Amino acid sequence: MGAAFKDTKLPADAPKSHKALAWVDDRFPLSKLWNDQWGRYYAPKNFNIWYLFGSLAMLVLVLQIVTGIFLTMHYKPDAGLAFGSVEYIMREVPWGWLVRYMHSTGASAFFIVVYLHMTRGLLYGSYRKPRELIWLFGFAIFLCLMAEAFFGYLLPWGQMSYWGAQVIVNLFGAIPFIGQDLSLWIRGDYVVSDATLNRFFAFHVIAIPLVLLGLVAAHLIALHEVGSNNPDGIEVKENLGPDGHGVDTIPSHPYYTTKDLFGVSAFLLIYSAVVFFAPEMGGYFLEYNNFLPADSLKTPPHIAPTWYFTPFYSVLRATTSDFMWVVMAGVAAYVVFIWLRSRLSYKTKVAITVVAILAEIGMLPQVLDAKFWGVVLFGSAVVILAFLPWLDHSPVKSIRYRPDWHKYVYAVFFVAFLTLGYLGTQLPTPAYTLLAQACTLLYFSFFLLMPWWSAMGRFKPVPKRVTFTPH
Repeated sequence: MGAAFKDTKLPADAPKSHKALAWVDDRFPLSKLWNDQWGRYYAPKNFNIWYLFGSLAMLVLVLQIVTGIFLTMHYKPDAGLAFGSVEYIMREVPWGWLVRYMHSTGASAFFIVVYLHMTRGLLYGSYRKPRELIWLFGFAIFLCLMAEAFFGYLLPWGQMSYWGAQVIVNLFGAIPFIGQDLSLWIRGDYVVSDATLNRFFAFHVIAIPLVLLGLVAAHLIALHEVGSNNPDGIEVKENLGPDGHGVDTIPSHPYYTTKDLFGVSAFLLIYSAVVFFAPEMGGYFLEYNNFLPADSLKTPPHIAPTWYFTPFYSVLRATTSDFMWVVMAGVAAYVVFIWLRSRLSYKTKVAITVVAILAEIGMLPQVLDAKFWGVVLFGSAVVILAFLPWLDHSPVKSIRYRPDWHKYVYAVFFVAFLTLGYLGTQLPTPAYTLLAQACTLLYFSFFLLMPWWSAMGRFKPVPKRVTFTPH
């Protein structure tokens, strides 16, 4: 069998680098992987700045993994030593302060980039057929990032780390029947303790990163299988040239490689400025209370998660007993609306009605308290993003060709989301709670009414080929 295998023949005067690559290619498809995934991957030629954030997310992932490896070399996952080990990294380890600030800034940068990446998908309909699976993989990545950030949040063992973890874990206690046991299982003890720290460290350093890397690979493979979307929402594979590639496509390398390098340069400039001059970012990236060691006997006056969780945390906090009556009225109105305006089958409408009636009964104060429904809405605010491919019934993908008033709908949604994010960082005054409740209704209305409003209005004709003006 060995005699039948022949190495690729190259001229005798070929460069040694070419010979080395040919030797590897005969044994491992290195060049093929590069060409399939980037080098000869043809992408639409009308990409704009919104398409930089995918590659930036990959860059930040690498930064987080590398800096995390160096941090684990000195970090002690022990309740009695964790805070001191972080201080040791900051004060005694050569360049340890830089690695720690790169990691903490990278966590916030990761969510900024991912939120912008998701915004691009929302604006240009990148979740629409045939890219539903790409969106679902991306949503799973988002869930993993939230879990990774949550597990890593406890590790500095500061005041906000300790009490933030205590509050979030206790939320699971609101689940009927299994809540208390589930909270106990997550903590590993009756309170947040050394056992909690050890299991959170294991999840943050080993379990979640492995799952995250697998999902990123699946996300990229699915993307390159069906092709990238573009600002016009046109399927470029439907109009092929003589070479078998789309007439409106260009090779990713070198055309988008150079653009990505420019985006990376701009990102690193901003990232470095934050790392060196404002790593705490006014308490949003690193809370001031987290520079105090965890004290189970002293509760901070205001406990709030890091900024990237606050939009969903505001939904949880806005769910008061009085607000539940508004939710009940909204659920009833939504069911009536489905019966009057939906084209769903009779059986589906009946099933939705039955579920709604059971939910209405559960929302009564005598049955389940508002804390439980706050957890439900908290989780629903995240999970509802996964259903976008089936909620959007617009005949076009891109916002460019939708009615102009659709842009105002998106604008209201983004303002509501940003407002929820801000309110989550503030003390819950009556006025702020009322505003958070209004924004919560706007947030869910955007998705739940999308099957109707997304198909309404006068749509602009979509061109046959992409619109592109070279710079």
